[in-house]
Amino acid sequence: MDFAPHATETLTVSFGSSADVKEQVKQAIDIVDLVGNYVQLRRQGRGFVALCPWHDDTRPSLQVNPERQSFKCWVCDIGGDVFSFLMKMEGVEFREALEMLAERAGVPLVRARPTAASPGGPAAAAVFDKQTLYKAAAWVEQKYHECLLSSPEAEPARQYLRERGITPESIARFHLGFSPPGYPRAGGDWILQQAGGDPGRAKVLEAIGVLARPAGGGGLYDRFRGRLLFSIRNEQGKPVALGGRVLPDVPSMTSQAKYVNSPETPLFTKNRLLYGLDLARDAVRKGRVALVMEGYTDVIVAHQYGFDRAVAVLGTALGENHVRLLKRYADRIVLVLDGDEAGQKRANEVLELFIAQQVDLDVLTLPDDLDPCDLLCQRGAAALDELLAARAVDALEHAFRAATGGVDLDRDVHAASQALERLVAVVAKAPRLRPDTTTEDRLREAKFLQRLAAMFRVDEAEIRRRLTELRRKGKADPNPAGSRPAVAAAAAPAVLVPSPEEELLAVLLALPAQWPALRARLAKPPASEACGLFFECGYRLLDAGVTPTFEHLMLEIEDAAAKSRLVALDEHGRAKVSRWADPEAAVADLLASFVGKEVDQRLRAQTLALREPELNSSQAEHVLRDIYEQVRNRQGISAPTDG
Repeated sequence: MDFAPHATETLTVSFGSSADVKEQVKQAIDIVDLVGNYVQLRRQGRGFVALCPWHDDTRPSLQVNPERQSFKCWVCDIGGDVFSFLMKMEGVEFREALEMLAERAGVPLVRARPTAASPGGPAAAAVFDKQTLYKAAAWVEQKYHECLLSSPEAEPARQYLRERGITPESIARFHLGFSPPGYPRAGGDWILQQAGGDPGRAKVLEAIGVLARPAGGGGLYDRFRGRLLFSIRNEQGKPVALGGRVLPDVPSMTSQAKYVNSPETPLFTKNRLLYGLDLARDAVRKGRVALVMEGYTDVIVAHQYGFDRAVAVLGTALGENHVRLLKRYADRIVLVLDGDEAGQKRANEVLELFIAQQVDLDVLTLPDDLDPCDLLCQRGAAALDELLAARAVDALEHAFRAATGGVDLDRDVHAASQALERLVAVVAKAPRLRPDTTTEDRLREAKFLQRLAAMFRVDEAEIRRRLTELRRKGKADPNPAGSRPAVAAAAAPAVLVPSPEEELLAVLLALPAQWPALRARLAKPPASEACGLFFECGYRLLDAGVTPTFEHLMLEIEDAAAKSRLVALDEHGRAKVSRWADPEAAVADLLASFVGKEVDQRLRAQTLALREPELNSSQAEHVLRDIYEQVRNRQGISAPTDG
């Protein structure tokens, strides 16, 4: 696999081509299937709805229209088609979204190599081009994997895996690898030698975090040398990063830390990915339950023992982004904590997630200081099954046990009060109840307070009073330390207030056969800051003999914000036109009114121009003739004929 800068390719797609890639891809991808991979959809009338993944949604705000192949969240004011949905969910640009969907649909892409005169040069483009980085990450993963399988130097890594009970099948399935210790005597580290020592490739390997530079300066070195490597993949199964573990009696040559992960790169953000999710997501989606563990080997061994819903965090605690990611697939999350002291201390963090994310989150703390890998290898799958059934508790119960451990709730009033105060303070971080809060969320908070009252044997009204006090204190500072920022614009959907140009465009989207009538009245597309792009695209399509339908305009436009606005205008136009008794007559009146306003604006500008002292007689005559033509055309007077 070649990932050198000179091999960088640029995607070229044009609307009018005989094999329009964008149209082929869009026809092959059903937006309902695509959105359903990320959120749980339910049918509502002729469309589908879901909880919006981009704001703290309590009632389904995301609407998916299978007929128009579009989506829209009216609270976030985000909408579009399959391309813009993937752009938003994956944080990619249009080109990468097109490539991802084309790969999914099996549609080949037409590519062209850039010239040396390209801005920034081919080498500069390669380092920052995501497809080049993906190719490099896949190449690195394969090289390290081959090293683990066949290199004599990798025997300590193979021995460690055997001792941990990891099978050859799992080594292949999880793409495990090994980076040999340093090779300075041979002109560079092993992975750099595999790349042929090419400086351009070295820059790409540095960009994905495989090669690093010493803090005090110097040449590049392999960040992971001497370590067993775990390939970190995104949800689509593409390698994006590595996790490296030191091995007994093998010097790491770099850091003495037990685990080292790739730094954050254009491909990798550790708090937005979960190890093993690419392999677990189908099972999680099917059962609607996810098991979250703390280590790479825990996940691998869990899958070996049939727990194919297992994933792991990447060197960080389970966080808000992880929960948002899992909520696309699961209704319930079970956090499996190691039995050591560190695992026991995460009670408040877990409870806060439980509250703020409004997710069913259970916690299982393993006994006897065991981690999931050791538990499964020593006691088998049945032992973990029994623990999940008997000892997993919800986040509130887990936090209560952690807060009150060793406290006599009946006699030690001070310690009990402190524990209750800590738990109520966490509950206070939950979104406040509003008039539009769902019944489910109201019952959820009520149940929390009832349980706290029962646990601490105090009056529920007293807990409610304290909760209100804490929330009022927090209200003075909208983002107190440690809290999450409030979700803007979550209270009410965005209201579409179209300009006259947008009003006209909305009608044309509903009645695309009227585009030629506009073209006949206005030779140039209406100039509009809000929607000039749409009119320009419409005129360009008309010139190509294509009717500017909503679908064609969505294909022509690549900007996500513009696509979102077009969806809103389409909805507005169809609702408006549906109320008209005679749509054609109404459109004719609307066009006449709009054209009249355009003419009035030009006439005013030209009249002012006639008053300019710099205007010579010839220029003045030209302006007068233009005014005369506009007035005559507006009044429907035919041009005079000779004779």
